[in-house]
Amino acid sequence: MPDNLKSAVTKPSYYEPQLNRTYEEMGDHYGTAILPARPYRPRDKAKVEVGVQIVQRWIVMALRLQRFFALGELNAAIAKLLAQLNQRRFRKRPGTRAELFEQLDRPALQPLPAQRYEMGEWKTARVNLDYHVEADRHHYSVPHALVHQPVDIRSTATTVEIFRRGVRVASHLRSAEPGKATTSAEHRPKAHQKYLDRTPSRLIEEARLTGPTTASLVEAILAAKRHPEQGYRACLGILRLAGQYPAARLEAAAERALRARAYSFQSLESILRNSLDQLPLAPQDPAVSPFPVEHDNVRGADYYDLPPGT
Repeated sequence: MPDNLKSAVTKPSYYEPQLNRTYEEMGDHYGTAILPARPYRPRDKAKVEVGVQIVQRWIVMALRLQRFFALGELNAAIAKLLAQLNQRRFRKRPGTRAELFEQLDRPALQPLPAQRYEMGEWKTARVNLDYHVEADRHHYSVPHALVHQPVDIRSTATTVEIFRRGVRVASHLRSAEPGKATTSAEHRPKAHQKYLDRTPSRLIEEARLTGPTTASLVEAILAAKRHPEQGYRACLGILRLAGQYPAARLEAAAERALRARAYSFQSLESILRNSLDQLPLAPQDPAVSPFPVEHDNVRGADYYDLPPGT
């Protein structure tokens, strides 16, 4: 029966006091019921206050004139006086405190829990649009269905648990990296999971099911980007076209796009939509120079074969 100190009682109330979550967890761990005293009712814990008064009179006051130079000496003196106090007989009832402890308290004692109590800090947060919550400057994922919902976060020295209406919905190893995120794949929406599973090699292999030319176009699109992920959507669009057009047409359109160096989904779709893939391709002369224009400012490949200083 504690006082209404803030570390124990979050919200004092005459009828239903609200306990601190961490303090309540500790009581549950040790099988202890916590019943705070009513506000402005000191008699609710009169026995505790009287017990403190007795200890002050028979132990603190008895040692007030002595000087100790080590903590062990002080503890030994206190233990001796405490044993005498517990053996001291009551004035208004038979027996001693030690006898009552042996009769009432000791038989009711329970063994300590097998696991040591692990302190956890609780906080309330609202799930962000990216299905993550922040705890100690790090972001942890929760199921995406809980976006914008309030959740309870319990942080220990090693783990971070997220609860929704008393049910644990996520658990992560605690991270000390500020500004970073810890994300579980199963917490992502299905569309995000499917997108993240894509890799350049997998996109090329899927395009190869249509034909080698389509695979070459997909590979060229990925290579033309600064980062391969910038071409993922274009490649996915090409794979979608494979379900709308026959493989032969898509192969012909891909060849025409490669000839024109049109490495984009829109170019390929335009070729198919306008049936340009069904037109014959002009034969490609391998002997044609990539620089057919003759001009004094065009040096040509032979220029680089000249010795230095020429």
